[in-house]
Amino acid sequence: MPRATPDLLPGTLDLLILRTLQAEALHGWAISERIQQISEDVLRINQGSLYPALHRLEHQHWVEAEWAVSELGRRAKYYRLTAAGRRQLAVETREWQRMSHAIGRVMKLA
Repeated sequence: MPRATPDLLPGTLDLLILRTLQAEALHGWAISERIQQISEDVLRINQGSLYPALHRLEHQHWVEAEWAVSELGRRAKYYRLTAAGRRQLAVETREWQRMSHAIGRVMKLA
């Protein structure tokens, strides 16, 4: 039986999306697949979480989107990181590193 995807901490999905878009513009399904692939199937982002997050990031001007033809020949909305999104990614990355380091310290308690 496959393991359930762990719940993400609040804000983590935004960080994962911003980081995934750092190198190139991708459509939603490709973002989800990339996260799943890189996490070695630990993280599976369902469409019901992904698209609201993408719309929220677009509303905050951290990503912008445009329609194009996908590798399968279908129209798809491609998302790209904006300059503001790159700045936010740096902020979120620092905060993630700070929090994960703190959690790591607590987990090492004997």
